[in-house]
Formats: sequence, structure tokens, C-alpha cells
Amino acid sequence: MSLSQKNIENIPLTGKAGKYRHLLFDLDHTLWDFEANAKATLQELHVALQLEKRGVDDFERFHRNYIAHNEKLWERYRNGYIKQDELRIKRMWLVLLDFKISDQDLAKELSARFLELLPTRTILFPYTKEILQYLKDKGYTLHLVTNGFEKTQYNKLMNSGLRPFFKEIITSEGSGSLKPNKEIFRFALDKCCATANECIMIGDSIEVDIMGAMNAGIDQVYVNHLGIEPAVNPTYSVSSLKELEEIF
Repeated sequence: MSLSQKNIENIPLTGKAGKYRHLLFDLDHTLWDFEANAKATLQELHVALQLEKRGVDDFERFHRNYIAHNEKLWERYRNGYIKQDELRIKRMWLVLLDFKISDQDLAKELSARFLELLPTRTILFPYTKEILQYLKDKGYTLHLVTNGFEKTQYNKLMNSGLRPFFKEIITSEGSGSLKPNKEIFRFALDKCCATANECIMIGDSIEVDIMGAMNAGIDQVYVNHLGIEPAVNPTYSVSSLKELEEIF
């Protein structure tokens, strides 16, 4: 267990009595296990579209390369270099090119079916629903702040059973901005009728969630599922969702 910056005795015991009233959660990689869900979806498509016969003869490499391309393209999307549609198609196009498959129609079909199937997956990180219920029972108001596409994120929440835990769902599409930009956090504060001092951002990405919240004057909890040493000092740091019980 690692709690940084603040002593245990200074941590608020309840949402009603403590400093924080509103908890802003990230979704992908924090609560909803993107890598596991994406892998299950790609495995299904690998069989359904007979990709092995088309030249994708190593599924593990196919999956690894998809994750790598997806991360790079999301960074470009956050920085405004590419549009949503380009991100969706290009990540499939590039991973097919890794297997020397130059087939734009197949890339488009992969993209469409991936976006249809992915939000139906329900793999969550351990203790996700339990911690959300615990926090609600303590009196906190929970919200979601996500860079994901609006329709996709709502479908993930509904299919995984997470929707009832959150009052407001703030997406990059709905806000017109993306984390780590200040604008999406300001939009979230307005929508939640909250001040920065009443809120804390809980997420897995140092660059996107933690530094974004820092720049917006909002405290943060770094959910370090992968055990990566952060380059900055978040308000709090935990290695599992259950450890949030020691903060709140």
C-alpha cells in the first residue's frame, strides 16, 4: 500500500464530513479493463473473419501491435492531429500492414465490428463494483470523466452494470475537449455543480488524468495497476481499487 503526500489521519472519513464531495472517475484502464476486453474482442474477430487464412498468423503479435498503434493514435487524437474516424480506421489499417495485408475494406470491417462488439464486454478490474458501492454508501457523489467516444462509453457502462453508480457522465465528445486539457475539467465542474476543492480525480494515466487534474487545480488519486513509478507526485497513489478504502 502506498499513500503519498498526506497522512492517514488527515484523510476524510466520510463524504459528508470530509473535504471531498465529488469523485471523478476515469473509465478505461481504471475501472473497465480495456486491454482484457479488447483482446477478447480481437480474438473473436480473428476467428470470425478468418484472419489467420488472410495472413494474420500470430494472434498474440496482432493483439500487441493493435494496443501499440491504438495508444500512439490516441495520443495524436488528444493533441488534435487526427480526427475520430481516422483513429478508428487507422489503428486497424496499421496492424494489418504489420502482417503485409494492404486491405482497406478489411480494415473498415474490422473497425466497425470491433466498435460494435467491444462495448458489450464486461471485464472489470478486481473490486470495481464493490468500491463504487462503498463510496456511494459513504456519501460521495460519483461522476465519470472519460476521453472515450460517447456512444461507446455509455454502452460499456450499461453492459458492465456500472451506469447506476454515476450521476454525471462527462465525455470528450460531450464536453468538446479531452483530458488533460483544462476545459474538460471545467466542463465537469460546471455539470457537477462543484468546485475544484470539492473534487478529486481518480485515474490510471499520469499524463491524462493526474497531470490534467493538477493543471485544473483538482486533487488526484493515481490508480497504479501496472506498478509504474510516476514522474510526478499525485495527491494519493494506490496499486488497487480496494486501497481507495484507506483514502475515503
